[in-house]
Amino acid sequence: MTTVLLRPELPHDHGAIHELTEAAFRDMPYSDGDEADLVDKLRDAGDLSLSLVAEDGGQIVGHIAFSPVTISDGTQGWYGLGPVSVIPRLQKQGIGFRLIQRGIADMRESGAKGIVLLGDPQYYARFGFRHEPQLTYPGAPAEYFQAVVLDGDLPTGEVRYTPAFG
Repeated sequence: MTTVLLRPELPHDHGAIHELTEAAFRDMPYSDGDEADLVDKLRDAGDLSLSLVAEDGGQIVGHIAFSPVTISDGTQGWYGLGPVSVIPRLQKQGIGFRLIQRGIADMRESGAKGIVLLGDPQYYARFGFRHEPQLTYPGAPAEYFQAVVLDGDLPTGEVRYTPAFG
């Protein structure tokens, strides 16, 4: 592996992002198989607030997406993280970690107030995410729905993702 470059996606990356995301989630037991289509739907709907790629020697080897969420108390400026994908042969080598760090930093710089996600609490705690009982997401195990405040106070209410999430 050469030096991995993190950068915003470009239009010519869309096909590679789709293929990468399909491959990254293909054998994951918690995957419903639509993550690659989800990224395309977010992009098509104009709801891909931040899309970063990891590039190694001209090949897209990682990707992360952020999209807006709504909170029932009316709080604005919150986003959902996901999916995050790394090509299978390079997983567990820090690419996902770097994408998440950079994505959070870019979201903070753009004025985001906070980020939510569904994911492994042990993994995402290193980025400051934790289960916050005052934020809920129906249909998922509560401890896997996590948030990190980037600016301001933690809102209270039910979180909804954009329609692309189904």
